[in-house]
Amino acid sequence: MSALAAVKKSMAAGKKPTVKPRSSSTAPKRGASAGTGRKKSPLKKKGIPLQLKFVIAGVLLILFSPLYYGYVLKVFTSATRWVLDIGEDPNYRTYKSFNIQIPKRYTIHGIDVSSYQGKIDWKMVKSMKEDDVHITYAFIKATEGVSSVDPYFQRNWREAPKAGIVCGAYHYFIPKKSGLWQARFFLQTVKFEEGDLPPVIDVEQLSGVSPEKMRMELKDFILHVEKKTKVKPIIYSGLVFYKDYLRGYFDGYPLWIAHYYKAELTAGSNTKWFFWQHSDKARITGINHVVDFNAFRGDSLAFQQMLIK
Repeated sequence: MSALAAVKKSMAAGKKPTVKPRSSSTAPKRGASAGTGRKKSPLKKKGIPLQLKFVIAGVLLILFSPLYYGYVLKVFTSATRWVLDIGEDPNYRTYKSFNIQIPKRYTIHGIDVSSYQGKIDWKMVKSMKEDDVHITYAFIKATEGVSSVDPYFQRNWREAPKAGIVCGAYHYFIPKKSGLWQARFFLQTVKFEEGDLPPVIDVEQLSGVSPEKMRMELKDFILHVEKKTKVKPIIYSGLVFYKDYLRGYFDGYPLWIAHYYKAELTAGSNTKWFFWQHSDKARITGINHVVDFNAFRGDSLAFQQMLIK
């Protein structure tokens, strides 16, 4: 049957003719151009501006720089110290590295040592520093009585100056023995040179003799050392011993006074002291035992004037 005859037959029967839908391939796609059918070209992404790249690179360099971390560490350390120092006397605060409180008004610091401290690494001692505190000088035990030489004296006397430490030697005085013979023994052991600190006599006990006998032997020791070295020796003593037995008798000689754990040395305005041993428990890099810590009363010029010419 032809298509036209079929349509007529269908209309005669009262039915609507069915119309075959168009193929989907002929319908325009949504979003496509009706005229041409072309696709839209994608938008190009914008890159990071060159100036911003430089800024980012600079920030990264700073963040990974050792100098930056050094600065951050310094700020953090300062802030931490400020917090820890709250409540402390700002002129007598704790120095963590040295593990002691140090009077701030003094700028030249030193130690005194003997065989008690054992073998010392003097280069490490010299390199130790916290803020402006470092070791400038050391008094080294040489002799005791009329026959005892400190077993570490020769090594300390040789190695400390090599590290840049200004040195002085001291004798531990025993009042019941001859002051003259003790002085001779001391000078036989120690050869003082230009640039050394003056000789030191350490007197801190009566050893069973009267104060008068002690002072007589001490005078013999001092006069002999002064005669041979042309230098006034330093007298070391504890504050109480000095006030009880020495004050008023040897006022023409420089003093080194021991008085621990105080913000100031209260030895009297007329006391001619130059060195103050203010702690006996300092921790020093290069030394495996606690150490006596000292302050010099004066500036760098005064310190230089103390040295043997």
